[in-house]
Order: sequence, then C-alpha cells, then structure tokens
Amino acid sequence: MRDYKPRIADKMLSRRLMGVGAVLIQGPKWCGKTTTAEQHAKSVVYMDDPEYMEQNVELASLSPKRLLAGATPRLIDEWQLAPQLWDAARFEVDHRDGEGQFIFTGSAVPADTDKIHHSGTGRFAWLTMRTMSLYESGESTGEVSLGEMFSKPGAEVFGTNPLNIDSIAWLICRGGWPRATTINKDVALDMPYRYYEAVVNNDISRVDNVRRNADRTRRILRSIARNQCAQLSVNTICADIENNDTVSANRTTIASYIDALKKIFVLEYSPAWNPNLRSKTAIRSSDTVYFSDPSIGAAALGVGPNDLINDLCTMGLFFESMCIRDLRVYADALDGYVYHYRDGNGLECDAVLHLRNGSYGLIEIKLGGDKNIEEGAKNLRLLASKIDTSRMRAPAFLMVLTATGRYAIRREDGVYVVPIGCLRD
Repeated sequence: MRDYKPRIADKMLSRRLMGVGAVLIQGPKWCGKTTTAEQHAKSVVYMDDPEYMEQNVELASLSPKRLLAGATPRLIDEWQLAPQLWDAARFEVDHRDGEGQFIFTGSAVPADTDKIHHSGTGRFAWLTMRTMSLYESGESTGEVSLGEMFSKPGAEVFGTNPLNIDSIAWLICRGGWPRATTINKDVALDMPYRYYEAVVNNDISRVDNVRRNADRTRRILRSIARNQCAQLSVNTICADIENNDTVSANRTTIASYIDALKKIFVLEYSPAWNPNLRSKTAIRSSDTVYFSDPSIGAAALGVGPNDLINDLCTMGLFFESMCIRDLRVYADALDGYVYHYRDGNGLECDAVLHLRNGSYGLIEIKLGGDKNIEEGAKNLRLLASKIDTSRMRAPAFLMVLTATGRYAIRREDGVYVVPIGCLRD
C-alpha cells in the first residue's frame, strides 16, 4: 500500500466510530474513501472485487450476516451493490456489544432502496468525504485557521501565500484527487478527464441501472460548467443546451440526469441561508450548484490552465467552486455547513459557514485585485449591517477569500483578507 497521508476525515471517522455502531462514508469515486477507511478497519470485504462480486452479491441475499463476520471495525466497501447489508448491519449493531462495528463506503446512493427498511437512526453515522482540500494536499500553508477565527473573533491573522494565478489555474484543473497529488504534473492533469469519461460512459447509468446517453450527459455537464456557482434551474439548462448545441432538451429527461449526477456525487448543492434581517427582504431560496471538484467542470469544457488564465471571468467561477470544496471540507471538521445567500435586491454572499452552535462567518470569494477585494468587503459589511442581532448572533468574522495576494491580514475595518493558500480548518 502506498504511503498514506492523514486526511481531515480521519479524525472525524475516529470520533464517529467511538459513538455509534456503524459509519457510512460517502462521496465521489476516487476521493479516497476506501483508503481512509482501510486505515481504521480491522477486516475488509470488497463488494466490487471482480473475482468475487457475483458471489458477494448472492451471499448478501442469502445470508448477509456472513459478509459482516470478521474483526471490527469491519469495512464493507461499495456496499450499495447489496443494499440489504444496511438492515443486516443495523440488526448486528443492535445485538452486539460495543461501538465501531462497521464502516460502509460507497460512491453512489443505492438504486434498490426498497431493500432498505430502516433509516439506521441511532446505529449509523454519516461522513461525507470530498476530494482533497489545498491544505490536505500540501498546497496551503495552513497559517490561518477557520476554527480560530470562530474561537477568537477579531484576532489578528498573518500568513504568506505561496500560490500565484498560474498555480491556482493548475490546481483547479488538476483537482483534489488524492492520486493526482502524488504523480507527474502533466499526467495529473489527465486524471479529471478519466473521471469525467467514466461518469459519462458508465457511472451515470450504473447508479440506477438506467441506460443514459453519453452525448446528452456531456451536454448537461458542459451547460452546468458554463453556469456553475449559480441558482441553476432545469429550464435554464435546457435553454442553454438548445442555444449552444442546437438539439432539443426535454425537461423531465434532463432532471433525471441531474438527479443521477447528484447520486454519484458529481454535483453538490449549497442550500440558501435564511438569516433574521432588520427589514423585510425577499431571500432567494433556490440551491446553488457546484461540482464536487472544480476539475470535473474543467474537463467537461475541455479547458486547461492556460485557457483559464486567458478568461479570468470563467476562471473566477472555477475558483469559487474550488473554494467551496475546501470550505466544505473545513466546515465538516468544525461541525458546520456551507450556505449561499442572495436576496431580491441582488445582495449576495458566496459562502456562509454556519456552525452547529449558532456561530457563523460571512465569506466573499474573489480572484484578487484591490478593486475586487474592496467590493467584496463592502458587500460583507452591508449584509452584516442588515442582520437583526437582537434575534441572532452577529457574524463571528467577515472574510474575503482570494486566489492571489501575498499576505493574509485583518484590515482596519475588521474584514479578513485571506488567500486560499493560507487557509485550513
């Protein structure tokens, strides 16, 4: 086995195993779920092992308990191939003594959910893994901690950014795929394309055994890549496909494809944040769509680092997608969630990191440049001024998250300006 570099998810998994009988790790293929789970497991059954897959699936139907026998924690990899294992594990957890009995991993939501009769509440904990954040892959220095920004509001920060616009463009296109972080740089850029082709030609159909058209999938992914980081409706995608590809797009069909892409964790949506405001403002409640890793969108459009450098408007969208990925990784470690805010007056906040204890931070994402940073800071201050602090807390921090810029600092107005190359959980 290759040398393993611990992930943020390792601490989360260890904690969950101490509190419940079973943990489900879910997330996109190739993000490192199995490798991380293997570090904590004492025995393993690989459900998709080609040599034994048919036998494993048959045994799961005849006597699932046999697949669950072994030293614990026992890893059941790609469990969705035999959904009945869920209820069997839940039963075993109820009748065994002790926590941390099973780790389930899967890169898709099971198609045959009618074989699952119990939600797993109280027996299972969930852990969503994503591709590697820049801190996990070693590109961020980690000098600025989001956790400390919550625990020490108003404290000074300082960090030196090792990244420039060229390296950011390359990191967007490479993505956070663990294997891509350890191989030749040119070869690493091929990995997102291999992932993209696997999704288009195979995975989108395997998720629920519904044969889907590869060309239509490509058109949908291209459309989402052109319109990512927005509150994107199915109607908008249909219109975009018809405008750019001169083919008809059926709304019901497109919706089913998008649902399948969610189930295999290609797409991840940010829900709208609904704060208590001093004045009545119409808050847009639609979710905002992102790729689970920015490199998927780059592969869908067929663009590389130089293409992004030559089109900074498009690069800004991809950079936002990368930042949201990292913020989600860090938020999970802090028991938090990432939301998006936009109201009817056009006031927007790219990310609201809201912790379970009620603390939250407001974040604007900008490639860089004094003018853009000033605009982001202005928006943050305006949104903060609208919040009714008699009914909810004031934000723990306001932050402009940037691609470029030499240093991470706290401005005189209290707004943090932090390059993504300095951030950690």
